[in-house]
Amino acid sequence: MRILKRKARRQAPAGQSLRTTLVIYLLVGTLLPLLIVGIVSYTSIYSILSGKIGSGISAGLQQEALILENTIDNLDFASKQFALDGQIVEEMSSFLEEKQIYRKSQIMNSINQKINLVNFTNPYIGLTAYIMPGSDDPVLFTNMSTRRDFDPGRLPSFMRYNGADYYGPHGTMYAVGDNVVFSERRIVRVNGRHELYIYLETNYSLLRKIFNPQAYGMQVNHLLVNQNNTDIHVIDGELPASVVEAARASTGPAHEVLDGYHLFRYESPQGWKLVAAVKKSVFSSEISSWFYKMILLALSTLLFAGVLAWLIWKRIYGPLRKVNLEIIRMAENVTAPVAFTNVAEFDFVLMNFQQMKDQVNELILAVARNEKQKSQFEIEKLLSQINPHFLHNTLNTVQWLARLNGQKEIDKLVTLLVKVLHYNLGKQSIIVTIGEEIEAIRNYMELQRIRYDYEFEFNVQADETVLDAAVPRFLLQPLVENSIYHGLSDNGRVDVIITAYGPGEVQLCVRDTGTGMDEVQIAELLADDGVAGRGLGIGFSYVMRMLRTYYGEQMTLQIHSAANEGTTVSIIIPIKGKEDFDD
Repeated sequence: MRILKRKARRQAPAGQSLRTTLVIYLLVGTLLPLLIVGIVSYTSIYSILSGKIGSGISAGLQQEALILENTIDNLDFASKQFALDGQIVEEMSSFLEEKQIYRKSQIMNSINQKINLVNFTNPYIGLTAYIMPGSDDPVLFTNMSTRRDFDPGRLPSFMRYNGADYYGPHGTMYAVGDNVVFSERRIVRVNGRHELYIYLETNYSLLRKIFNPQAYGMQVNHLLVNQNNTDIHVIDGELPASVVEAARASTGPAHEVLDGYHLFRYESPQGWKLVAAVKKSVFSSEISSWFYKMILLALSTLLFAGVLAWLIWKRIYGPLRKVNLEIIRMAENVTAPVAFTNVAEFDFVLMNFQQMKDQVNELILAVARNEKQKSQFEIEKLLSQINPHFLHNTLNTVQWLARLNGQKEIDKLVTLLVKVLHYNLGKQSIIVTIGEEIEAIRNYMELQRIRYDYEFEFNVQADETVLDAAVPRFLLQPLVENSIYHGLSDNGRVDVIITAYGPGEVQLCVRDTGTGMDEVQIAELLADDGVAGRGLGIGFSYVMRMLRTYYGEQMTLQIHSAANEGTTVSIIIPIKGKEDFDD
């Protein structure tokens, strides 16, 4: 009784747990980059955001100052039209000196038309008036009604620029308006000793558009300092006195931090200054928001890393156990199918493992079949074995008897048969040249022609450049044998054509003029193994086995056959020498 002992399972070397390693790697992989990014970001984001916010405020401040400068330049240009234009100044002189009421009325209409024309072509101008201080009615001409207490001398001085006085910001002198405007007063030199001025105000909504509190995206206070640093106007909101006094200073940096405020200064070439004040808490709100988000992100990342480590471990550990179980089952039951895990990567490994099991099973079955076939082949070999020397000696005796008795046809027939049997039963290599194969085919076909009383013709056309190419023995014989036994009619023809077919290839073609074959007959021909009662007993399937064995995917076999058109069998194989074959 044979007793099989199971080998003791080899113990795996001790090592670190995959779960512990996975948790450590995930925590390090998630928190370390975040920590490095946080440290680097905290040291650089503050300066980046501060620079961005500061640059944005400075750019906005310069834009506002540029608009105010253009507004003052526009007032200056318009006032010069009223004060320096010769025609309107001459009309004003005539109006002041004219005594005749009708003529004075005509001049008044002309002046009003010119005022309306200038105001129409300059939409940034609001109230426009010619004033004469000291008179009973100081307002001579105006495009809008003015207040009764209208007196430019009481307005807050802003600057002296290009020969004119500028005031503001102040409430409009328009009788029914309450908007804050800038104004200009320029002397108009007329004939006589009259003291005449042109008074202009900006459009009623212009100042509100310039200092728009929504333009910065945060709360910003504006301070406007006049040319002499004597008057400062807080345009929007209230500011501490220290901040107001710092803005009043004649000199100072473009940006400074004072008493919880960021101050941004702009000094105009016209002489005035515009200051923007922003609370530090408002200025740093975006940075603070980013900092709190980074803390929240770090905590969330820590929690996520822990949950992710647990999920990955749970997802990996189960399939790993199944893979280990399949490996153990491999030794116990080779034929049992593997159980998949529904995880693509592990299922890919298990699928390859299943393929390996299938291949092992196929190899085991193939070895068993080969052993069985080997035994059958040994028996068939013993049953069909013939002593070639006895057969050759007997045929030689018949050949000499025929020659002694003058039987030339029998002599020829036996000579051909001896050559055919020597080629078929000889012990030379299975690999021969195309030239040797052609010579054997000629002898065989000549025997067949004698047998059939020369009812068909046989022709060979071979390219001499390929005659030394090596091929398996008996490659052409089943092809020509097929031409004879599948419908070759009287006066038929069998052609063997061998030519070079492109670089490194040769084409072997056997063509007949028989009745042809249909698809069923072609399929039977390819599957034919039992042809012992026909010809030399070498079936067409032998050709297929030889081609697959020695050429594999490098060969091409085509069969073309049609009713009453004959059959053509074409084989294309690479050109090889005998040394290229493993005989």
